[in-house]
Parts: sequence; structure tokens; C-alpha cells
Amino acid sequence: MLPEIPVFLETGSDYKLLAVFEKWNDTSGFHIDNTVKCLSLMLSKFGMDTVVFLLCSGKLYTSFLNMCSLSIILGDMTMVLYVTAVWLLGPESSPVSLCYFLAHASAVFKALPLPMIAMGITDYCIEDTHHGNKSSLCKFLRNLVLTLMVWTLAVIYSVASTKVELMELVYMTGIKALACEVKVSTFINFFILGLFSAVILMILPFSTSIPMWVREADRLSKSREEQDNQRSDLFTSTSSTETKSSKENDVGENNWLRPPLGHSLTLGFALIWMPYLTLSVACLAFDFTVPAYISVNVFWLECTNSLLVGVVFWVKSKSLGPYSNLPENVCAWHVFWNLSKGTWQQQLPTAVFNPSEEKRNPLFYI
Repeated sequence: MLPEIPVFLETGSDYKLLAVFEKWNDTSGFHIDNTVKCLSLMLSKFGMDTVVFLLCSGKLYTSFLNMCSLSIILGDMTMVLYVTAVWLLGPESSPVSLCYFLAHASAVFKALPLPMIAMGITDYCIEDTHHGNKSSLCKFLRNLVLTLMVWTLAVIYSVASTKVELMELVYMTGIKALACEVKVSTFINFFILGLFSAVILMILPFSTSIPMWVREADRLSKSREEQDNQRSDLFTSTSSTETKSSKENDVGENNWLRPPLGHSLTLGFALIWMPYLTLSVACLAFDFTVPAYISVNVFWLECTNSLLVGVVFWVKSKSLGPYSNLPENVCAWHVFWNLSKGTWQQQLPTAVFNPSEEKRNPLFYI
């Protein structure tokens, strides 16, 4: 996929996205092979997905979507290795054509988002139940089996729905090209557009208060870091802790409007993922269409992961408060829960940390 992508071929009321592999002109001897540029695109996506995975994902067994992120990276690596082999050995030595490979790859990636989201929601919903209280090995094996199942269904969909046809295009200038249809994930496009619109509508009515909320959230985050440091110091005196807590109370008791819980969590999500959503919407606005094996990436999956964790955290917080067994996430949900509820100062410890007391009263020591 190639410099000419997106190329659209009109067939009635439908439009097809074409990957152009080769261009030439019989008269002038002009010839371009786009295999190297295809490989560059695959390498760029593989590198981006790897970096995002290392920054965002925790332990593999903690959630199904973390395992899915790893599987997408493995899929990227498979595509890089195959295109590299085609480039080095030539298309004649390849067991299947590059057209066949990319057409089926786009269909496989197109089929991934919906089942990943559905199983991800189920995984998070059962996390605080007896079904979710399993050992790390059991979670890892469960996530591995579910991930393999999702990819198997996607491959079956690809084989059943993809019709590979190598097309020869003739431009008005006399240039000819070989192209192949690849699939676009319209679900990803609508998902990103809908999520971007929802975030804007949620935070826009409180736009004037956002800078103050962000500053307060930053203060709460620093307070939590300081509290964690105090926990590791068993010789922290009671008097110094009480003095520090009183100072923080003086800072936090300003008369300002706290955000509703839903808006506070939305703000926490937007601070991390709004740049990605904005860039994606800008690409859609300028009609920069890409195949499914590019748009379905770890960036999108980790954004979706944060969304699902935030929603489940919000629902469970009505009964559990900020306490749940959800896996770690790049969004600081606990900080923004306290930003809305205004209970952080009361949660700061006023005595030397006692592990036995924490078991009796976990709210006191969060």
C-alpha cells in the first residue's frame, strides 16, 4: 500500500479502495515498483504499535485487550516479514501473490474490532466476581484462548468474504497500473468519530472550568505520590503527617465547583487520548482513507481499552467507590474520581501506616 492509496474505483454506488503495486508506461519506459514503500509503511506501523504497547500495556494476563494488543503486534510482524521476503526474493518465489496477501490481511483486520470489544467488556465486567478471581496463570491461558478464537473467526471471515482480483488500471496519461482491492474498517471510522463527538459534547459545557480541574487533578496526583512515599517510611511521625495534611486541606478547600463524576472521568480520558482522536478525525475530514490493517492498530485498541476501563470503573464506583480489581491503565481514574467526590483529603493517613488497619479500613489508606 502504496503512495497511490487511497485510490477509489467507482462501481455503481460503491467505492473500492485499491492498493497500487506497480505502475509503468510502455511508450516512455517509465516503471515504478511500490513494494519498498509498502514495506516502509508496514515497518512504520509495527514500530508505532510496539512503542504504544510498551507504554500502555501492563502484564499480559491482566486483561484480554492487553493480549489483543500483543497479537496485533505479532500480526504486524508477520506482514513485515512477508513483504520483506517478497521484496528480497521477488514475487515469483512467493507462495501467494502480494495482492492475495494484502487483500486477506485487510479482511482479517477488518473483522477484529467488534469481537475484541465485546469480549473486552465481558472480561472487565467479571473481574470483581468469583469468575474473575483466578490465578495469574488461569487468566493468561483464558486470554490466550480467547485471543486465538477471535483471530480464528477473523481468518474464517476473510476466507469466506474476500474475492481477490488483480486489476490493471489505465490512466488518461497512458500510464498503466496493477492494483488490488483492500478492505476499509468503516466501524473504526465511525467509532472514532462518535467517540470524539461524545468527548467534546461532555466537556464543552464546562470548558471554562477545565484548567482549574486539571490543576486540581495534578495536585491530587502529587498528593497520592507523596502518600505512597509515606507508606514506605515506617518512621514517619504523626505530627509531621498531620501538619502536611492540614496544609493540603487548606489548598483543597477552595470554593469551586467540582465536576460530576461522569464528566470528571471523561476529562481524565480526554487528557490522554484527545490528541489521537483529533488527528484521526482530521484524517477522516481530509478523506485520508487507509486499509483496515493500518487503521486497526494498538493506538486504537489501547484507546478503546481506556474507554472500556473508564466506563466499567464508573459503573462499579456506584457500589465499590474507587476500589475495583480492574487492571492498571494509562488514565488516572482514581485521581479523577476523587476530583469529583472531593474525598481525597479525608483519605490521607494521619498516623503511621499499619498493614492490619488497612485490611479493616481500606478507604482510609487509599
